[in-house]
Amino acid sequence: MDTAVSVLPQHRDPAWLPRLFWFCAALVLLAPALVVTEFRPWTLFEPETLKSTQRFLGDFFPPKIEGEFLLLVAREAWRTVAIATAGMALALLVAIPLTLLSTSAISISALTGRMHALPFVLRQGVRWLLIVLRSIPELVWALVFVRVVGLGPTAGVLAIALTYGGMLGKVYGEILESDETHATRTLLRNGAGRLQAFFYGLLPQSAPELTSYTVYRWECAIRSSAVLGFVGAGGLGQQMDNSMKMFQGSEVATMLIVFMLLVALADYASGWLRKRIA
Repeated sequence: MDTAVSVLPQHRDPAWLPRLFWFCAALVLLAPALVVTEFRPWTLFEPETLKSTQRFLGDFFPPKIEGEFLLLVAREAWRTVAIATAGMALALLVAIPLTLLSTSAISISALTGRMHALPFVLRQGVRWLLIVLRSIPELVWALVFVRVVGLGPTAGVLAIALTYGGMLGKVYGEILESDETHATRTLLRNGAGRLQAFFYGLLPQSAPELTSYTVYRWECAIRSSAVLGFVGAGGLGQQMDNSMKMFQGSEVATMLIVFMLLVALADYASGWLRKRIA
């Protein structure tokens, strides 16, 4: 009995008190946020709410499966994928040059120690540009472009291009600067240009992670392109918004099923690509 009692303190977690403190601190910080957002989940189980929910979901069944409507949904689903893919292509055109300009790992002026003033200011300016691009949600960009270019997929493509260009540029830069830079700096010290140092020093070791993140972002862009349709940016979301305004629950149900299948296929495709590049 004495032996068992003497062993127990050795198995006690020495960090339990700090963990308890931070858990309580998180609750204290979370409580005001729940009050401000008027988070009251129990209202979902009130009789009137349950009745409205039952009536709303009842309109979804059975889903509409007429041939002409299914062709329309298939065409809009393909348009949704096209918006995401075109937006990602433009995002890469934005992100890659900005990444090269903002990455200090291929800075020639930083080889001798502290980076020179002009390159430093340029890099900070580019990084602030990336912050601006990614801080404005693609939904807001879509609202802006709908006013500029009108309703349709063009607004969605441009919205994804700007927001995802900022996201890709930021993460690309972090990936490149977190990898080993000895080979890159050796190339620069021996007279190689910045692009040569990038292609032969940084890119080979960072390519799998860069590609994996790009594929993941493409998958996210498909989800975003459907949401952008609700503000008139085309695709499956816009058609879903039209059906909801006309109280066509059966049409909405069909499009939700198609969208879930679309996301599942995108998830499968991105997983397959990640395995191929691993």
